[in-house]
Parts: sequence; structure tokens; C-alpha cells
Amino acid sequence: MRSMLASILLVVFLTTPLAAQELSGTLQQIKKSGVIKIGYRESQPPMSFLGKNGKPEGYSIDVCQHIVAGIENKIGRDIKVKYVPVTAAERFAALSDNTIDILCGSTTKTLSRSEVVDFTQLTFVTGASMMTLKDTKIMNNFDGKKIGVVKGTTTVDSMKELFQDTKTDVNIVLVDSTSEGLNALEKGKIDAFASDQVVLIGLALSADNPDKFAILPNLFSYEPFALAVRRNDADFRLVADRVISHLYRSKQILPIYDKWFGKFSTKRPTAFEAVIQMNSTPE
Repeated sequence: MRSMLASILLVVFLTTPLAAQELSGTLQQIKKSGVIKIGYRESQPPMSFLGKNGKPEGYSIDVCQHIVAGIENKIGRDIKVKYVPVTAAERFAALSDNTIDILCGSTTKTLSRSEVVDFTQLTFVTGASMMTLKDTKIMNNFDGKKIGVVKGTTTVDSMKELFQDTKTDVNIVLVDSTSEGLNALEKGKIDAFASDQVVLIGLALSADNPDKFAILPNLFSYEPFALAVRRNDADFRLVADRVISHLYRSKQILPIYDKWFGKFSTKRPTAFEAVIQMNSTPE
């Protein structure tokens, strides 16, 4: 009798659709509703922002569009994308309360944040860099120059350490905001402005004439970006990780990078090249 029962259970198990066995959590929810809710920041160019056409766009948005295709392949149906704007303060709660399914923006992966949400593989890496006006032609030659930086930021300490290590004599000018720093740069009050590279690119993109700026490709601090998902949903995170790894292995990430960052640098930072190598996880 036990042998017969075991055989019946085995047959039932083998004839159950594989997808039905595997789908759980967010994947199951998306298949049932036919909708994935993507959280994004409306003013974080070039990672995520509301474009001139009124639609979300940016580097992270492009990566998430690939993930949507991966989810459709996993669950076996087309899905609609609902973009949900979130603020810095509410973005993680939006995952927990099911307002969004994935956070596609410029979120730094940290251990303390991992107590609240889970993170995918790294999607980008940034850090502090310098921006100048192209006409000044002082890239990599800052001796005796005035460098602006927002007061109270970690960039101040990183920059001081950089110039101390390289024995470069600069005049550090503290400003109250990035907009003040950009204004000082455009008016010639400073020779360069230091901030996170993605912030600098965002400032340049939003300026009237982005082509007049030049941004140093090298970084002198480290900020690892990843997409945030709900905690303890390994199946959904694995789909995202599989897509991200494929983008790195296939080098499809490079056109996405060049689309949003190549305008300001023909050379990709070594830190980003390292991310590509380290996250090209084999199948």
C-alpha cells in the first residue's frame, strides 16, 4: 500500500506543470495580475528621471526593461509595466508594502539597507569625480586650481586625501549645494567642481548646453549601485540577477552605458570595468 501511494504521489508530482511549482512571491503575483510595478526617482539623471516626453528613462530604467523581458520569459506571458515615482524617504517602504516590485534608480547597496530590502547584483558603480568646462582644458592637471565641493559631504574628505596623496596644491572652495557649484563653475569662480560622477553627469545633462562640460573618467571614492527588491524573495531576485549577469557576459551593458555616460567620457572607469568582470556570473 505504501509503495502504491508513493508511486501515485510521484506521478502527480511529475505531471504538475513546472512553472506552477516554481512560481511564488512576486513572480506569482506578477503572473496573476499581468503587471509589474517599477519604482523610480523622477529627478536622478542619468540613472532614472522623467524625460521630456513625460516617460521614465535612464540607465537603470533601461536595465529594468531587460529584466521585464526576463520575467515574461520566466512566467510565460506578456506583462504591462506600471512606473511608480518614489521619493528617497519612501522608496524602501514602497517595496515592503507592495506599492512597487523593484526599485530602479540610483540606490547604493549597503549592509544596513540589506536589513530592510534585498539587492540584486551590482548594476553600476560610481564615486567622486571632477567636472570642468571643456574650454579650460585642465583635466588631470589641478595644481594651483580652485576646486569646488559641497560642504559636509564625504567628497570633501576624499578629495583632501586625494590631493594630499598626490602632493597637489589646490584651493578647495566649499559651496552649499550642487547648483551653487555648477553656477560657480559656469561663471569661472572655480576651475572644477567635485561630486559623485553620476551627480555631475546629471547636472550636465540638465544644463542648457551639456556639450560645454568635461567630466573626469576616474573615480576617487566608491559607491556601488544595485536594484532593490523585497526581502526573502529569492526566485524573483534570481530572475533579475540572471538578466544582469547576461548583460555583463554578452557586453550588452556597454551600449546602455555609452548611451547615458559616453557623452562625457570616451573611456569607461576602471571600477565599472571591474564590475562587469566580477558580475559576469556563469549560468
